[in-house]
Amino acid sequence: MPDDLDRKIIHGLHYGPRVPFRRLAEVIGVSEQTVARRYTALRRSGVLRVVGLSSPDAHGLAQWIARLRCRPAAVGPLADSLARRPDVAYVGIASGGSEINCIIRSPAGSGRDDVLLRQLPKAASVLDMSVVLLLHSFGPERAAGWTGGEGSLTEEQVRQLAAERPDPVGPPLTPTDDDLPLLAALAEDGRASHTHLAEVTGWSKPRVARRMEALESSGSLVFDVDTLPERLGYELNATVWLQVDLSRLHRIGEEISRHDEVAFVGAVSGRHNIMAVVFCKDTPDFYRYLSTRLAQIEGIRGYEISVRVRRLKQAASLIHHGRLIHPALG
Repeated sequence: MPDDLDRKIIHGLHYGPRVPFRRLAEVIGVSEQTVARRYTALRRSGVLRVVGLSSPDAHGLAQWIARLRCRPAAVGPLADSLARRPDVAYVGIASGGSEINCIIRSPAGSGRDDVLLRQLPKAASVLDMSVVLLLHSFGPERAAGWTGGEGSLTEEQVRQLAAERPDPVGPPLTPTDDDLPLLAALAEDGRASHTHLAEVTGWSKPRVARRMEALESSGSLVFDVDTLPERLGYELNATVWLQVDLSRLHRIGEEISRHDEVAFVGAVSGRHNIMAVVFCKDTPDFYRYLSTRLAQIEGIRGYEISVRVRRLKQAASLIHHGRLIHPALG
C-alpha cells in the first residue's frame, strides 16, 4: 500500500505532470533520488501512469456519456471490446454487473457521424441505452485527475507546482501528421524526456520543446495522471447523477469539484444535469459523504447512484489484473 510520501508525489504530479523530480522534491521536502525512486516503483507496479493526450477539442470531438443496460452474459465481452477502442474512454461495469458506463468521443455538430452511437443500440446484447452530452467540466484546469484527501500537499505546495504550468490560451491547434510520433510517445509515457522524444520524432530537442509548449499552451496537448484508487485504499467507486436548480448549476458543480472524494464532475444534458465520479474507502464512507457533505449543498432536487463493480479503462490506460497498462499491451 502506498504511504503518505507516495501520495504526496501523486498529488504533486496531478498539478505538475512533467515537473522535474528535482523541483517536486524541493516542494515536498525530500531528496530528488527519493522522489525518482518512489515514482519509478509506483509506475512499475501499475498504480500510476502519467500520460499526454491530444485534447478532443483539438479534433472537434464531443464527449458523450453512455449507459448501456445489457444481458448479463454479454456485459464482460462488450465492455472489453469497448475498452480497446481509441474513441472510447472511462469504461466501467456498474449496477451489479448489468450496466456498462463509458465515454464515447465523436465528431461534434449537426453533421457528425456517430458510427459507434448508431451501432450500439442495434447490438443484440444491449437491452437499453441512454446517452448524454458532456457540456462542461468543473474544477481547476491545471489539475490532472484525482488524488484523494490523505497525504495531500498543502495549498501553498499546490500553488507552487501549478504556477509552473502554462495557461491554455486557445483555440486548440490541430495536430498534424508530423505530431503523431510525439503524441504516441507521450500517450505511452507522459514524462518521457526530450531526448527520448527527439529520438522517436527525428527532431532536435529544442524543436520537441517548442512544439510541446505550443500544443500544451493552446490546450491541444493535455496531461492526465491515472491512478488506481483501490491500491490507495479507496474501494468504492460510484457515479452520482444529480438534478439541480439550473440557476445554481455552475456554483454547485464547482463546489462539488472541490470535494476530496470527487474525481470528476461535469454538467450534462438529459434528465440529470450534473454527474460526479466519487471514490470512497467503503460503503459507510460513501454514505457519510452522501448524507453530510453532499446533502449540505442547497439546490439539489434529486439524485441517482450507479455503483461500479469493475473498471476497465480510464483516460489512456487499461486496467488489467489490477494494474494500469498502455492499451497496446492489453
